[in-house]
Amino acid sequence: MKIPQRLIVSVLLLSVAAFATGCGDTWRGVKEDTGRNLEKAGKSVQDAGEKVKSD
Repeated sequence: MKIPQRLIVSVLLLSVAAFATGCGDTWRGVKEDTGRNLEKAGKSVQDAGEKVKSD
């Protein structure tokens, strides 16, 4: 049984599209998490600076 070349190309293209979509979602999530963590770290540093200043 011979698999048609068109079927192989279609499956390959669908696989690449699914992989690219998954990577895009992961990258977006990493960026959001990093932004949130930087905000929290900045707030902590600011609070510590105010505490040192008031002492």
